[in-house]
Amino acid sequence: MRILFLGDVVGSSGCSKLVESLPSQKKQRKIDFVIVNGENADESGVGLTKMICEKFYSSGVDVITSGNHIWDQKDIMKFIEYEKRLLRPKNFFEPSPGKGFEIFTTVNNFKIGVLNLIGNVFMKKSNDVFETVNQFLSKFKLKKDFDFLVVDFHGEITSEKNAIGHCFDGKASLVVGTHTHIPTNDARILENGTAYQTDAGMCGDYDSVIGMNKFNSINRFMKKNSVKHFPANSESTLSGVIVECNIETGLANSVESYIFGKQLKNI
Repeated sequence: MRILFLGDVVGSSGCSKLVESLPSQKKQRKIDFVIVNGENADESGVGLTKMICEKFYSSGVDVITSGNHIWDQKDIMKFIEYEKRLLRPKNFFEPSPGKGFEIFTTVNNFKIGVLNLIGNVFMKKSNDVFETVNQFLSKFKLKKDFDFLVVDFHGEITSEKNAIGHCFDGKASLVVGTHTHIPTNDARILENGTAYQTDAGMCGDYDSVIGMNKFNSINRFMKKNSVKHFPANSESTLSGVIVECNIETGLANSVESYIFGKQLKNI
């Protein structure tokens, strides 16, 4: 079982690159299941819409995860109530629309659990993520409730992401971080068999400041004349992680960073 996880899609450029490239990339890389964090996919660079979700599904995306910008485009609040393939962080304060965890059945009849979490440090207030993890692990078990488990941890700091990874070691197929939009060079299999990468990076224009126009971003930092943030719109690069999972154990046989585009290259 080969699972592709793609990091935060940013703006129209990131959306176009994903929709145009994913069908052929799935075939070329022999991908069985695709998860994408779509929380920045709107043309404004924040939030996403029903129309964007449907374009992603049509291009081969199986599940869309999200983070702190999930509610920035208001039409998503109704859509997420009935669209189980769209997730929001499970540890959002309740009641929140939608779900943070779902189990999906593949064409080969495997069950894949996808869990979406958000960090507590330097993020919008939410329930304690480590308490949420403990509650989840007390209820759900790998190879009992699902064949594979992928965790998207949407967090700001690397130490919190590392700790979450170790919490799931031996209990998930893949734990991958999102939110910072910069791919980290630490894809590996943890001691007990769980694949891990601190941040998947983004699917967007890297000639930017984390996907947003670089000149406007610099002006904002320097407190010069600037306008509201808007995405960079040159050619985008897709960034993420590919994990090959063991059918018997649900754990990782191998993991590799995935980069497809001209601006970044795998070394």
